[in-house]
Amino acid sequence: MSPDPDFVTLPASRLPVVARPDVLVVGGGSAGVSAAVAAARAGAETWLIERFSYTGGLATGGMIILLLTLDDGAGKQAVAGLCQEMVERMERRGGVWYPPREQWDDPDPALVEHCRRWGLVWGSAPHRVRYSVAFDPYAFIFAADEMLREAGVRVLYQTWACEPLLEDGRIAAVVVQNKSGRQAIVPRVVVDTTGDGDVFAAAGEPFETERVHPWLWFEMGGVGDIEKALEAGGLFFRTTGRDRALVPWGGEARVREKIDATDPAEVSAALAECRRMVEEEAARLRRDAPGFEDAYISLMADQLGITESRRLQGRHVMVRDDLNRRFDDTIARTGHWTKYDCVYNIPYGSLLTRGTANLLAAGRCISVDHRVNHATKEIPACMATGQAAGIAAALGAEGRDATKVDVATLQKRLRDAGAILE
Repeated sequence: MSPDPDFVTLPASRLPVVARPDVLVVGGGSAGVSAAVAAARAGAETWLIERFSYTGGLATGGMIILLLTLDDGAGKQAVAGLCQEMVERMERRGGVWYPPREQWDDPDPALVEHCRRWGLVWGSAPHRVRYSVAFDPYAFIFAADEMLREAGVRVLYQTWACEPLLEDGRIAAVVVQNKSGRQAIVPRVVVDTTGDGDVFAAAGEPFETERVHPWLWFEMGGVGDIEKALEAGGLFFRTTGRDRALVPWGGEARVREKIDATDPAEVSAALAECRRMVEEEAARLRRDAPGFEDAYISLMADQLGITESRRLQGRHVMVRDDLNRRFDDTIARTGHWTKYDCVYNIPYGSLLTRGTANLLAAGRCISVDHRVNHATKEIPACMATGQAAGIAAALGAEGRDATKVDVATLQKRLRDAGAILE
């Protein structure tokens, strides 16, 4: 024990090394799945660790079951690659709905209204039809499992990354914790897809933290007439399941106070409050909404729908003025789910940390400011940056240095894998 009553001193310990992969991906959300599959397909021995018992993160456990968006708001697809592959694999399972290509960019109010009822229309009018996708969370999990298995990724569920061990400006090992206790993984390159930037924060990389309103999405089954309910209005949407409605934000209101999503006490309090609001909103819908008289809560998110916390301050920090800007090192692009005819080209520098040569970030914690994060936090963008980070990690594994990856080679590999870069 420490003589300081406010601290405990841990004894020195020797941890077993359980793996020495080329690439370690930390966090199995949409970005992590994409990064791990991309790295493995590029020939790297790849391990993925995930704290929950399933992949997908907020796309599945958070029930944010909307891909917003895969187009540029002007009828042209902006995100493809592994995200498009995921859509196709879910579609084979009957787990998606999206407007047909011939309707993209159509301003027809009837078509737009149909998309709105699926939760695919956001922002200010006038609206046009977008290539956005409503999906079933289990279809995503099954498809992700399939992709990881086929690629040969080794996955450890119910495992946390506790601490990166640094030597000479590189991560020498990552300490992980699970039911077997503390162990070490010794990777050549690490990709942080935790969403909260847990690895780069622990490695001492600079970051910004945003406080956000928490919410909890849920689904109600037993809806008698979903079309009648939607015509009456309300903050809920159709889902891919029969007689079910998706209800975002815990109802008509969110928790009023913003929280720090990296503070466990604040997150715990918000979870309890959001669950209270879910029960309250479900009762209100049964009382007031046509068709909900016999409805019940059929599914509730395991995770708060928080899409911003830590953001890396990397080699390049994207800002709002970067909208529609071209970069020589573009490795992904995304439209904006609330704006039309605009795109963010994402440079490789926004995935690179400043001081840790073999550490990349992907997903919602990449190096952007708060306004740009509004676009890059969405699932299609997360999968696009994950795919780029995975291939980059595979290319950088031999020298244990992601900063020396040849960008032209990376871009060619991405295009060959179906990614859209221009």
